[in-house]
Amino acid sequence: MPIYTAPTKDMQFLLHDVLKVTASNVPGYSDLDPEFTNAILEEAGKISSEVLQPLNIIGDSEGCVLENGMVRTPSGFKAAFDQMKEGGWTGIDMPEQYGGQNMPYVIGTAISEMFSGSNQAFTMYQGLTHGAASAILAHGTDAQKDTYLPKMVSCDWTGTMNLTEPHCGTDLGLMRTKAEPQENGSYKISGQKIFISAGEHDMADNIIHLVLAKIPGGPDGIKGVSLFIVPKFLVKDDGTLGARNGVSVGNIEKKMGIHGNSTCVMNYDDATGYLLGEAHKGMRAMFTMMNEARLGVGMQGVSQAEAAYQNAVVYAKDRLQGRDVTGTKNPDGPADPLIVHPDIRRSLMDQKSFTEGGRAFLFWGASMIDAAHRSNDKDADGLVSLLTPVIKGFLTDEGYDMTVRAQQVFGGHGYIEEHGMSQFTRDARIAQIYEGANGVQALDLVGRKLAVDGGKHVMAFFEMVKTFCKENGTISEAFTTDFIEPLKSASKDLQAAGMYFMQNGMKNPNHALAGSYDFMHMFGHVCLGLMWAQMAKAAQSALDAGSSDAAFYETKLVTGRYYMARRLPATALHLTRITSGADTVMALDAAHF
Repeated sequence: MPIYTAPTKDMQFLLHDVLKVTASNVPGYSDLDPEFTNAILEEAGKISSEVLQPLNIIGDSEGCVLENGMVRTPSGFKAAFDQMKEGGWTGIDMPEQYGGQNMPYVIGTAISEMFSGSNQAFTMYQGLTHGAASAILAHGTDAQKDTYLPKMVSCDWTGTMNLTEPHCGTDLGLMRTKAEPQENGSYKISGQKIFISAGEHDMADNIIHLVLAKIPGGPDGIKGVSLFIVPKFLVKDDGTLGARNGVSVGNIEKKMGIHGNSTCVMNYDDATGYLLGEAHKGMRAMFTMMNEARLGVGMQGVSQAEAAYQNAVVYAKDRLQGRDVTGTKNPDGPADPLIVHPDIRRSLMDQKSFTEGGRAFLFWGASMIDAAHRSNDKDADGLVSLLTPVIKGFLTDEGYDMTVRAQQVFGGHGYIEEHGMSQFTRDARIAQIYEGANGVQALDLVGRKLAVDGGKHVMAFFEMVKTFCKENGTISEAFTTDFIEPLKSASKDLQAAGMYFMQNGMKNPNHALAGSYDFMHMFGHVCLGLMWAQMAKAAQSALDAGSSDAAFYETKLVTGRYYMARRLPATALHLTRITSGADTVMALDAAHF
């Protein structure tokens, strides 16, 4: 059976050595002293390894079963869900007013990574509830908040987001689900939604669906979409559950991975719904969920890569195959362990440098969300909005690739189910697709986000990199060579790509759009390069201060040098592709494919 150990030490390093949370002026951060955060992370890590991880393979093998309109979750899921609720983990960063603990989002992100790394399918039930609750918190009336949030924060009731329909995926303007106004102010919702994660299950008393639908007579396309609260069971005035609503499950999707999560076809037949936010402004309300969800999906890419990497390391150290070409390392055995071979080391270093850099990127993103929400920091809000498609798209593409590399370390044993490596790859695959497929993330980045506020936020990012390089260029000659110069070079590549879009995209938009995917990955590499430079600075400072844990910090420096030397130069390849333009991409007539 696969193993999983929560990376709590690395998380502590990021919170305190890199982000220096207690020195931040973001409300709530001063309370996050190392002893406090360590206690939280260690307890969450214990639940991850002792409760959730053993259920991961059970969820994968059993899946969910639809019986008489009800979905039965895999063995052990309900008991584990009850344990999560009892421990208060479901509302860790939600307002105290509704039963949460009001901790910063960055702590919720760290905890979610551990839970997802140990059991992604299970963690989605509470993760989706968190997103739905956040949308109600941001856009609901006081009465709606009082009715739904206390039960959703505790996960006595769970939540979903209903966007996709059989005939439309990304193009939500084509949706057909209707919302007919009623005299009492409610609406009758009719239509079908597909791919609804956690759409029906046996772990909560009620399920609160947030459903996109069109009110007849509204604007055409996406401008005519509204968002509605549609509970599985109607809620009486006293807060108790009433009649079953006109919501039913048509089927459970048969999927490549995340078998433990009930991904449903949902049918709405004159179901009673309540408008959330303004009429015809549903996408604005839904994006409250989706932006949070996209950072969470980026987290899933990192978490699955981390879990797969941990198992690959154990196997590489134990499996005896071949001899080290520079000299035998295991003279008493028939062969040396896999980890002596340079190509295995390359694979493991790719994985290690990605997961640690990706985690830093996630924590940085979460800290900007905290600054935006807790301090009303508009600059932080603008920057994290710019980086959201990069976090989602880059981290999930790379995360999936790293699970494949981890699987490859096992050779044929990674392909059969005995070692459980295929589950990490299968579970990670969905992260590249849902909450906006990664190609759409790239289009959003280049087609929309770069130009927001006149390009203010991307210019702020470039200035941030430039300032870091200037302020830290004299730490040492080695630091400049290993970290500053590679970061400068990669940032220049990114700026050159942006300039190419400006010069050519207006004349032919395809020149920008054909390069958008490469640009998203280039941006991701530059972000991880910045993260590694910051981590290296923090590690060197700890070593200079005589840290008693020198091995940990020295390992950081070695891993960071690997990323800067072997991974970050990918920006040059992406730039070459971008500047080749769209002509070769679009040259072949559609009939000839």
